Amino acid sequence: MMSDNAPADTRAAAFFDVDGTLVRTTIVHYYIYFRRRRMSPLAGAIWQGIYLLKCVYFLVLDKISRSRLNIVFYRGYAGLPAGEIKAQAEECHREVIGRRCFEQAPECIREHRDAGHAVVLVTGSIDFIVEPLARQLRVTGVIAPALVESNGRFTGQLDGPPIGEQEKARRIVQYAREHGIDLAQSHAYGDSIADLPMLEAVGHAHAVNPDRALATAAKRRGWQIHRWTVPATPQEEGS
Repeated sequence: MMSDNAPADTRAAAFFDVDGTLVRTTIVHYYIYFRRRRMSPLAGAIWQGIYLLKCVYFLVLDKISRSRLNIVFYRGYAGLPAGEIKAQAEECHREVIGRRCFEQAPECIREHRDAGHAVVLVTGSIDFIVEPLARQLRVTGVIAPALVESNGRFTGQLDGPPIGEQEKARRIVQYAREHGIDLAQSHAYGDSIADLPMLEAVGHAHAVNPDRALATAAKRRGWQIHRWTVPATPQEEGS
């Protein structure tokens, strides 16, 4: 998915990774939320305890390739009712995402908007999951994957390449070309070494609470490193 409301004369943009950068979440948080809503409290607690053991495998796979992780991980959505899960996106935002939004994130985005920059979320998380956050933060566009549907259910397949690593860089280059964005004047924010290609594609890179590998790369390149704090109560834009 790529959605936007970019003004024709926009010349610079700010590209934000979502999980770990704007919010202290991972794709696992959302999946657990959707799964547990379909279970009794006791069954959900038991299932989650067992599922978290599988997350050890996901952590190892993530070290190898974020894109490969996404392909494998989203197979877990296979068979789930698409309409029902999508209808829960707003509640997921309130109960999972909204509570974990870093306190500095809304103000940072507001500053970019006030400077006339397009603000674009670039994420490996599924489109319908991040759309409520995009509305809350009043961003210009969202670059996110979608899940394939068949007969009203998710197949567990993505509708295209997973958006991570080199694909993130490719997608922001495409966005810049289509919307007249000068990447040399643009900013990008990420927290993981998987965001490195995207950060290298712009003139102003920012590492937010970076993992060890990204912190090392950022220091070598002289990039800004931000230490954003875990949220208190999330603030609605404009309030």
